[in-house]
Amino acid sequence: MTRLFYSLLLLLLSPLIAFYLYQIRGKKNAGYRAHFAERFGQVPDAISPNGFVIHCASVGEVLAASPLIKRLQENYPNERFLITCNTPTGRTEVHKQFGDTVNVCYLPLDLAFAVRKFINTVKPKLLIVLETELWPNLFYYAKQHHCPVTVINARLSQKSFEGYKRFSALSHNLMKHIDALASHNEEDGARFIALGLEASRVQSTGSIKFDIQIADSEKNKLAALRSHIGERPIWIAGSTHPKEHEQVIAAHKTILKTHPNALLIIAPRHPEQFQPVADYLAHTSLKYSRRSEVYTPDSQVLLADTLGELKFLYGSAQIAFVGGSLIERGGHNPLEAAASAVGVISGPSTYNFSHIYPELTAMAGAKICQDQSHLAELVSQYFSNPAAAQQLGESAYACLAKNQGAIDRTLKVIDSLLEQ
Repeated sequence: MTRLFYSLLLLLLSPLIAFYLYQIRGKKNAGYRAHFAERFGQVPDAISPNGFVIHCASVGEVLAASPLIKRLQENYPNERFLITCNTPTGRTEVHKQFGDTVNVCYLPLDLAFAVRKFINTVKPKLLIVLETELWPNLFYYAKQHHCPVTVINARLSQKSFEGYKRFSALSHNLMKHIDALASHNEEDGARFIALGLEASRVQSTGSIKFDIQIADSEKNKLAALRSHIGERPIWIAGSTHPKEHEQVIAAHKTILKTHPNALLIIAPRHPEQFQPVADYLAHTSLKYSRRSEVYTPDSQVLLADTLGELKFLYGSAQIAFVGGSLIERGGHNPLEAAASAVGVISGPSTYNFSHIYPELTAMAGAKICQDQSHLAELVSQYFSNPAAAQQLGESAYACLAKNQGAIDRTLKVIDSLLEQ
């Protein structure tokens, strides 16, 4: 497949993509309907050209990249920064992290006319893309505008590699437009090279997700929450999805049989799931509170229906379950729990974090459960053995600390590219 054929195919599919975003996703989250023209290359008038463009797909990438972006702001105080994303939650998190110190808009769909309009208007000095957001037209038109393109925190699973290999002509064309790539490890880097990226453009820097820190403001919020909750067995289920919320709540009912004072904090991955989970809890025998409202001391479940708080909420628990893993979603970031020295339990689906879980489990900082009943069993065991739970958390933190430093290494890659 060539870029021309890819562009034509995407153009033919664009009405369906627009319908999906506006009608289907927009029905669940009205944020998808806002700023819709940006999806087709319209740039807000307030955005000044000739700055750095940094693309973070969604809230997870924004959170991971925020420390790096703040360092870039310090190192390049005279530069303008535009952060693009794909989701309303990502956009909200950008505003929360940076206020008015950066501009924000949606990255247009990779339609040739939309991307060309976006690049011609923004005129970026540098394009930084996180992870595997590899868009052929975006990269092509950036290079047409003589804008360096760098991919940071880059990862490419074997499954994704096989997919790109099926379209070797398009993949090779894509790779020749990347000026520098900072990969999680040498294995990921080797896959990009096998797709056609020059080896001299690849550096293994590690994952910036290991460089997570708990801010003082977050520690203060955590202390306030702990004073409300008091001393009791607490576990948290972070980033849960439909068909997983129900399994977690059922596991908690089992845990309450042996630990009747236990509290579950459940944090759905997407805000449109806050109300459905609340409705589900209302039809159970469980007493629950919502984080957005007043906490009731006899609550058996606390629904975390707020944005951007999950990282410090992990620190309130003795053990953490990381969602997207009891269903086939590939899991979510376990390092947010590790940053608070809280041990991790995950379901079997962890392919999105295949660069993290093997070492985390090898260092005894995480356990893999097979299903709902196994999850309940493991949480109950750790509640019965607080020393084991503490050791799991300390091992998780040790794994995190061992792998830190990726931000400094990534900054060197960006600095070198700008010097060239």
